[in-house]
Amino acid sequence: MCGRYASTRSPQDLVQLFQVTDWRAEEALAPSWNVAPTDPVWAVLERIPREKDESAAAERELRPLRWGLVPSWAKDPKGGARMINARVETVHEKPAYRRAFAKRRCLLPADGFYEWQQVKDETTGKPRKQPYFIHPQDEQVMALAGLYEYWRNPEVKQDDDPAAWLITCTILTTEATDTAGRVHPRMPLALTPDHYDTWLDPHHQDTDDLRALLTQPAEGHLDARPVSPAVNNVRNNGPHLLDEIPF
Repeated sequence: MCGRYASTRSPQDLVQLFQVTDWRAEEALAPSWNVAPTDPVWAVLERIPREKDESAAAERELRPLRWGLVPSWAKDPKGGARMINARVETVHEKPAYRRAFAKRRCLLPADGFYEWQQVKDETTGKPRKQPYFIHPQDEQVMALAGLYEYWRNPEVKQDDDPAAWLITCTILTTEATDTAGRVHPRMPLALTPDHYDTWLDPHHQDTDDLRALLTQPAEGHLDARPVSPAVNNVRNNGPHLLDEIPF
């Protein structure tokens, strides 16, 4: 799974990296070295402008979404914190995800992600979970495959009220390979740049074609280093969380 990650690129950098055409400066997010469920996170997505016909070209946006998908049919948003991940093997058929998989896909930029491995504490002799930071060897941004969904708050009467809509997202996960597989059996799935356009295009709704994009990452591209248990506390943040510790 993926329960924490780091996302510290500036929106200006992300706009350039992902060729974004629509970004609102007032929606800027601060860098985070400890992104946690229900946090606002950067998402790259493509949408057809509301005032245009469905056949119109989509525009690529950079937007903050809440991490933890709330299906459109949910009675309330409480379950979103449990839906931070969707398994790539079943995402196209699960009721909570299949509509979003067909029409509302996104990329979630990350520097890397955290996973935990159970080890024996040398001092106490008891088992504990050791966090690792897993990241690309070349330090390039990871474009995590994601889905997003709209949830309409029934307590807000006007559709044009910003409080009427909650936009949430989830990260697709796959079987872990290479370095990540030695720490945890699953990992977030990152797409390569040559697949960005097809993945983001809302007109592309052939689920077989889309699933073909979701291949296991090649081995040899990730590094993992042990980091401080301070990352376990969501209140802790800062670049020190990525520092390697003796282990």
